[in-house]
Amino acid sequence: MNDAVCAVVVTHRRPDELAKSLEAVAAQTRVPDHLIVIDNDNDPRVAELVAGQPLATTYLGSRRNLGGAGGFALGMLHALALGSDWVWLADDDGRPADSEVLDTLLGCAEKHALAAVSPMVCDMNDPGRLAFPLRRGLAWRRRVEELRIDGSSDLLRGIASFFNGALFRASTLEAIGVPDLRLFVRGDETELHRRLVRTGLPFGTCLDAVYLHPQGGDEFKPILGGRMHTQYPDDTAKRFFTYRNRGYLQSLPGMRRLLLQEWVRFGWFFLVSRRDPAGLVEWIRLRRMGRKERFGRPPQ
Repeated sequence: MNDAVCAVVVTHRRPDELAKSLEAVAAQTRVPDHLIVIDNDNDPRVAELVAGQPLATTYLGSRRNLGGAGGFALGMLHALALGSDWVWLADDDGRPADSEVLDTLLGCAEKHALAAVSPMVCDMNDPGRLAFPLRRGLAWRRRVEELRIDGSSDLLRGIASFFNGALFRASTLEAIGVPDLRLFVRGDETELHRRLVRTGLPFGTCLDAVYLHPQGGDEFKPILGGRMHTQYPDDTAKRFFTYRNRGYLQSLPGMRRLLLQEWVRFGWFFLVSRRDPAGLVEWIRLRRMGRKERFGRPPQ
């Protein structure tokens, strides 16, 4: 393959983690043709770090924090403007597990004629465990070996994690667009996933490629004996963006079918599991903000 691949990494105040991420990106056997780093803190140290990479780079320092959504949108558009045929997305706190990840993703995309393909996103401290639980029907998968139980050889179709090592064809981004700046963080990846599903373009997770990421499954709290889960971030700001953005997302075509389940799950979680009626009232308020498209930053 002679197609041009551009890697896009978004960072915000994590120079040490970013250095490890960029080292892994530059060490790929199929080295990206260009690396774009969007720095949401406009930090001179990050600019220096990017300039020292052993491949062609572009550093875009933003004087305003654009969030993950705005950062990836800016990076993806810049990659398209450079003429890239493929865009490889990564965050600053994760990294490819080995030097073959990009080459494996390209091969999987070509083999299965995919519009986008993601590696498995695994716990950095326990690579046999998924960094984020994955639901298939009513069952939650938390271990790598659980993803192969359906007889899949190297591809899990229709499921992908986009901002942690996913590879997109340029033509796919032309079809689905870039992340919505208004979402800032939380839900921006889900909204992009929604758009890709509605296009009917084929995508999936390559079971032969791994991207390492800190464990994020602790936010998902089991209810009803583990048959269902709810998301409850410990951080107040994360809860603000998570619940407000979910309110917006579930007002969109393709997502409305989840509304009844959403009310049952969170009603049970706040009233029965946590015995926290005030938490339910706040959840409802934030959902309404999203549904009415009242976007903005949380009060400081």
